[in-house]
Formats: sequence, structure tokens, C-alpha cells
Amino acid sequence: MALGIGIDFGTTNSSAAVCDESGVRQITLDEEREIMPSATYLDRRFQVLTGESAILTYVADNTGRTVEFIPEVIGEESEWHTPIGPGSTAPLATRGRPIYGPAMEDAGLKGRLFMGVKRLLGDERTPRLAVFERNFRLTALITPILKAMRERIEREAALDVAVCVGRPVNYEGRGELRNQTALQRMVDGLQFAGIPNHEFVEEPVAAATSYLHGRSSDGVQHVLTVDFGGGTLDLCVMKHSANGFEVVATHGLGLGGNHIDQQLLRKLVFPLIGEGQHWNKRTEHHKGLGESRSRFPFEDFAPLLLNWAVSHQLNQNRFTTLIEQAIQGGGEADDVMAFERLKDYVRQNLGFLVFQAVGDCKIALSSSNEAMLDIPEIDLSLAVTRSEFEWIIDETLESFSEAVHRTLELAGLRSDAIDLVLRTGGSSEIPAVIDLLDCFFPGRVVRHDTFGSVSKGLAILSYQRQMASR
Repeated sequence: MALGIGIDFGTTNSSAAVCDESGVRQITLDEEREIMPSATYLDRRFQVLTGESAILTYVADNTGRTVEFIPEVIGEESEWHTPIGPGSTAPLATRGRPIYGPAMEDAGLKGRLFMGVKRLLGDERTPRLAVFERNFRLTALITPILKAMRERIEREAALDVAVCVGRPVNYEGRGELRNQTALQRMVDGLQFAGIPNHEFVEEPVAAATSYLHGRSSDGVQHVLTVDFGGGTLDLCVMKHSANGFEVVATHGLGLGGNHIDQQLLRKLVFPLIGEGQHWNKRTEHHKGLGESRSRFPFEDFAPLLLNWAVSHQLNQNRFTTLIEQAIQGGGEADDVMAFERLKDYVRQNLGFLVFQAVGDCKIALSSSNEAMLDIPEIDLSLAVTRSEFEWIIDETLESFSEAVHRTLELAGLRSDAIDLVLRTGGSSEIPAVIDLLDCFFPGRVVRHDTFGSVSKGLAILSYQRQMASR
């Protein structure tokens, strides 16, 4: 029996599917779920966890933990030592003294979590990442995820066929060779994971294939696929031909739901946990100790807060001391409450929980004009309207609109030449995104399998190629 297999390795989540003569279906990857977080966790013994268990282990290991960065010995210097004591005849000797560099090692860190490594694959300047005392190639950090997917696929199908693997139109990165660099790293990861027989397919092409498979194409000349996911926005125009549909143009940006979540965190949460707040800072001058009213240095906290996987690093003295001083400094009640929230956020390592709450609020606004951003762990409850949300992501929407225009330009088509528009990916559920597409292509936009379209399309293409080779 001919069998097709598709693997969609995503920035945030991954999925897989199989296709045979009976149809196409997704494979259960993570516990009972078909969607698997693209996460890898390495402990100090370099034992590996992937998916949801990787995230939950990281969160459990770091919740409430005080971070201590210890200085790292970077060398040793020698100095002459003169024996002490009257009449001593002992010869001069040397003794060594360690030279310490900056405090770089988190002594209590049980393991490292890696998410979104796909975003780094096209960056030639990032060949390796440090994991405790070792340096790991990026390939080594994605291989466990691909290996876990392979093992789960093998429960249902034999991997003795060419697997179709998804890829974005353009990987993130600024170098001219970013796509070649990323694809070579993916090839290495797939081979190490035991999937040597594979071929790459652009993700929007796969999404379009899963929709068009088995459907009549009468009256459909041009199809535009808009795949707006967690990490990337990918677009593809396909044209009907005697042999089915062929690709006319593709376009892609490093823009997705993760970026939107960071925008929401910055605009909604940051002002309520210390950004823009003032504190009574203790100062020293020639007359002794004093206090000065100044703006709290929230910019020192922001980069780590925007990346929940490393936000635990804020729970160290140089950050927590500033928070305590701000609380003790008094001032306006709202300022003190904001610093109390920041203290709980940092001390309890609530980064993952806060990002979950922000994501849940975003999802709720897809079906309601107002939603609550509730984070009881830091005593924060905020009503957010859809119009406020759309104002926050205005630049993202503008980039989305420009990407649609650019795709049409590459295809040499006007918007009225597109007969069918397929929208897929989690971020395509945002009402403002839907409105933009409906404005460009009135009456021609179809929602298509939000989270399974790519993996299913990849499996279908794999199956079709197996049949064609017989």
C-alpha cells in the first residue's frame, strides 16, 4: 500500500500526518495531543525531554528559585611569596591565584529549555549555543524533537518512504544565505533523527494542497494561501494547469503569534509591573545619604521579561535588590503596587504563566469584543477590548497588508485575479487579519484547517509522489 508521511516542524508547535488510499490523518505526538510544542530541555547530565514535558519540567525546576550567578575561573596568575618570620632562610616561592571573570554560571540551574530554535536556523552568526560547560550546534537542539516525532510516527507507519518536510518560504535572518544555512541544518537534524529520506516543501504550498486534494477546481484559476502561524507569515500563489496546480509566487516574513504576544505583554502588562513608574532612589553625596525621585530602570528588566524561557534570570540579587528598594522607597500607592507585582513575577518565575494568560486573552478576543487578562498570581485583572488589541498590533497588521501586496506583485496579479484565498495558522484567526483579507478579496476567503493544514498537505504530497513513482 502506498503511504505518504508529512512533518511540519514549527517555530512554536510541530505536527505530523500520514496519507494512504483511505485518506489523510494527523498523528498523536505529545501525550494525547496532535500538536507538540517545539521544545527541548537538557538537564546537567544532558538527559533530554521534548514537547510539553520539557516545558513543564523547566517551569517546575525554576518556580520560586533564587538565581545565583557564580564567577567563572578564567585563568590563574602567579605572584612571588616571601616567607614571613625573622631569620627565615626559606627560598622565595610562587603561589597561584585564580582569576575570576564575570558571574556567568547559574549554579542552581537544573536544565536549559530551548524553544523557537527554528528562528535561529538561518543565522550564520549563531553556529552553536552554550549548554552548561558544552557548546551544542543548533542541529543538536532540534534533533531530539525530530527524533521524538519519528518515534511516534513509527507507531503507525513505517518510515521507508520519502517524507515531505515543511519549510517556510524564507527563514528568519538577514544574511543572503539564510535559507541555505537553515536547510542544511535541517538536513543534518533529520539525518541524525533517523529520517534520511526526505524532501522539503514550502509550507503554504502544502496548506493549499491539503485543501485542493479531492476537491473540484472548476472555476478556480488562481489560489492564494496565507499561512500565519506562531513564528512566520508565509504566502503562496498557485495557478491551475493541465497537471493540477503549479506555484506562481511565494513570499514570507518572520512575523507571527509569538511577536504579537510580546507586543501585548509590553503594552498591557509592563505599565502595571513597573514600567514608567517612579521610585525614591537612595543616593550618596558630600553631605551623606539622601533620596532622589527618579524613573525606575525597567529597561534593565524588559529584555528578559519578553522571553519567558530566560526570565528566571531576573531572580538574582542585582534585580531583586532594586525591586525591594523601590518598594521600601514608598511613593504613590500605584507605584508600590506595580513593584509588588514585579516582585511576585520575578520571585515565583511566572514568565510562562503570564505568557499563557496573554495568549488566552488574545484568543478570546477572536470571538468576543472584550476579554479579561487575568493573572491572579500578581493580582492583575484587566479588561481588554478588541479595538485596543488592534491598536497595539497596528504595525503587525500593516506588515501583513504589505506582505499580501508584495505576493501579488511577485505573481504579477491584481487582487481581483485571485479566485480563492485560503487562510490557515493560529494567527489567521485574528479578526483584524480576517477583515484585511476580506477587504482585499471580498467573498473569496476560506478558513482552512487552522493547525493541521500543513502537515496534512505534506503527507498528501508524499503519497502522491509515491503513487507517481509506481
